[in-house]
Amino acid sequence: MPLVVQKYGGSSVHDAAAIKRVAARIVATKKAGNDVVVAVSAMGDTTDELIDLANAVTSAPHPREMDILLTAGERISMAILAMAIRELGVGAQSFTGPQAGVITTAHHGSARIIDVAPSRVQKAVADGDVAIVAGFQGVNVDNQDVTTLGRGGSDTTAVALAAALGADVCEIYTDVDGVFSADPRIVPAARKLDRVSYEEMLDFAASGAKVLMPRCVEYARRYNVPIHVRSSFSYLEGTWVVADQEEGDTMEEPIIAGVASDRSEAKITVIGVPDVPGSAARLFEAVANSGANIDMIVQNVSATATGVTDISFTLPTGSVDAAHLAIEEDRDAIGYEKLVVDDTIGKISLIGAGMKSSSGVSAKFFAALRDSGINIEMISTSDIRISVVTRSEALDDAVRAVHTAFGLDSSDGEAVVYGGTGR
Repeated sequence: MPLVVQKYGGSSVHDAAAIKRVAARIVATKKAGNDVVVAVSAMGDTTDELIDLANAVTSAPHPREMDILLTAGERISMAILAMAIRELGVGAQSFTGPQAGVITTAHHGSARIIDVAPSRVQKAVADGDVAIVAGFQGVNVDNQDVTTLGRGGSDTTAVALAAALGADVCEIYTDVDGVFSADPRIVPAARKLDRVSYEEMLDFAASGAKVLMPRCVEYARRYNVPIHVRSSFSYLEGTWVVADQEEGDTMEEPIIAGVASDRSEAKITVIGVPDVPGSAARLFEAVANSGANIDMIVQNVSATATGVTDISFTLPTGSVDAAHLAIEEDRDAIGYEKLVVDDTIGKISLIGAGMKSSSGVSAKFFAALRDSGINIEMISTSDIRISVVTRSEALDDAVRAVHTAFGLDSSDGEAVVYGGTGR
């Protein structure tokens, strides 16, 4: 039988009625002649509620205990979903991440999968049952501690299971009908994409699109797992995330796949850095030691008279405090004059595998921003992406302007967001 791995997010299983609807879809997939393995997230806002509960009793929750607490949400979902499937006359067995053989590093809160040994899942499938696996969690074999995988952990669980089981497809169910050319909450006329390459999807994810997380896509690319992004609220064909070129495919890639936006980053500007060899290295070593991931970097031209320069970079807002402290602690070694933090920025990214072989893309992109009165503060490029930083309040207007300028607006009516979150 074909093997299908499905993943359902929190908005798809937010209450009993939603779980019954998901169960019916799983049973239909099973009765269509497929073996089925399911990875499931916590119901609705359960994870946020558990975090709030922990913060209500302590200002510094212990990482190990937080992981044990947070995995409870997925355990509830998996058990209730298995019960709903059994109620429809199909066998089902639920497994925690550790029971399913998801082995991880020891880093609580953001562990990485290092192996999957799904013998119990395979036995359940061989017995004719649907296997339900709690997403977002695993176990470290060195100390047997339960771990969580961080943002997008359930997506990563699903793809990792699909790779380990040799699944024919990994279906990621969300509250939108697929991957769109822009966030449909910002651009109602956004167009659903039928197919996106792994590389384009990685740039979409890294640039703020929240349908899939980068780790999930990278895992799929590494093991060549086809991902089908669909809505659990409809039966429409979704978006396939696959390799660049499929066998027998002679169609050229479209020049532009879409526009992504992100308000989750801040900008740090280090003013008056000595323009001598090693200054930038000392600065970014301090940032690296804080654990922050840097996105974009700009260094101004050195002032000849003073021999100093300014360096700006962007990073997740959640990493700003740690990076700020690390830079200040190394102030004497770096030798800078002042440090400025700006958390009111937004990033817009134009993404498309076809742009690397097409001229005029940059000109059209910057002209669209100019015509809308959007000021550019930073620029970053790759073969298939152009990103700029602007003011947060101007971001939505920038996205709509660029989307229209590249002819991406759909004539098929507004995109539907069923659950309201896009996850």
